[in-house]
Amino acid sequence: MAVDIPRPREAHEILDCEAAETAFLASMERGRLHHAWLLVGPEGVGKATFAFRAARRLLGARPVPALGPLGADPQDPVFRQVAGRAHPDLLVLERDDGEQKRRTIPVDEARALPEFFSKSPGIAAYRVAIIDAADDLNVNAANAVLKTLEEPPARGVLLLVAHKPGALLPTIRSRCRRLVFAPPPEDAAAAWLMARLDVSEEDALRLLRMARGAPGKALRLAEAGALEIDAAARRLVDQLPRADPASALAMADSFRGTEGAERFALTMDRIAAALHERAVHAATDQERALSDLADAWSVVSDLPGEVEGINLDRGDAFFAALSRLKALA
Repeated sequence: MAVDIPRPREAHEILDCEAAETAFLASMERGRLHHAWLLVGPEGVGKATFAFRAARRLLGARPVPALGPLGADPQDPVFRQVAGRAHPDLLVLERDDGEQKRRTIPVDEARALPEFFSKSPGIAAYRVAIIDAADDLNVNAANAVLKTLEEPPARGVLLLVAHKPGALLPTIRSRCRRLVFAPPPEDAAAAWLMARLDVSEEDALRLLRMARGAPGKALRLAEAGALEIDAAARRLVDQLPRADPASALAMADSFRGTEGAERFALTMDRIAAALHERAVHAATDQERALSDLADAWSVVSDLPGEVEGINLDRGDAFFAALSRLKALA
C-alpha cells in the first residue's frame, strides 16, 4: 500500500497531544523551562512529532494556534530549515539519519552534544537537541548524554524520545522532566488513519489494534503491507496442521532482501497473534490443546530475535518453525 508518511521533522499536525503541548508552552512562557524533557509512551503516538514542534517554537517559528498549542506555519523559514536539516541551532541524534538505518546511535554523535551546547545560540533564542530515540543509545552514548545533563547548558533544551524509559539509565531519567504520551481515543485515531489511507473503518481499526492504539505505528504498518500479511498469517494458522506449500514458499521468499527483516518480524507477529486468538478459544476446550498452542506461540514469538541474533537464514528458520507448528497443531 502506497502511504505518504511525513517524517516528524516535516509534520505540521499532531493528534491528541494538547495536554503535553500546553504544559510545555506554559513552562516556556513562565520562563521556567526545564533544560531536559523525557517524552515517554508507546512507539507511534507522536513523541518525535511533538519534539520537533517544541523545537520549532523554541527556535522562533511563527505560531499557528489553529494547528495546536505548539503549531507553526509550514511556510515559516524556521519550519523549512528544521524540515531540511539546516537550522544551525538544532542538533538531531537519530538511528535513521536519512541515508542508512543503523542499529544504534553512534557514541561519536552523542559526544557532539557538549560542544553543541557550549556555543551560544546563533540565530534563535535557544539551542535545541533532539534524541530520537534514547532507547537507541548504547552504554557509551548514554554516558555521553548524561555528561550533558549533569552540566545543564544555558539557553539549551534537550528533548529525549523514549519508548521504554525503564531501560534508560536512572541518572538520565532523574535529570529530566517527564511528559507522558498515551494512544488517542480509538475513534479519533481511526478517523485520522482513514483521512490518510484508502481503507475502511474496519481495516483502520485492524491496523490500530495491531499497533496497540498508536496511530503513527499503524500508518507505518499499513505502508509495510500489514493488512495483507495479517490475512496471509491467519490463513496459514487456519490451515494447520496442513499448509499450502506454494503459499508457504511465497511467504518465505518475501523475507529476502533489505526489507526482508521487517517483513519477517511482522509476519511472525501476525502468526503469533492468530495463535493467541486460537489459544483464547481453546481455553474453554481441553487443557492439552491450550498447552500446545502456548508452545506454538512461544516458537513464533521468539523467532525474529533468534534469527537476527545469530544471523540465521529467515526462510530456513520460517520452514523449521512451520514444521514445529504442524507437529504441535
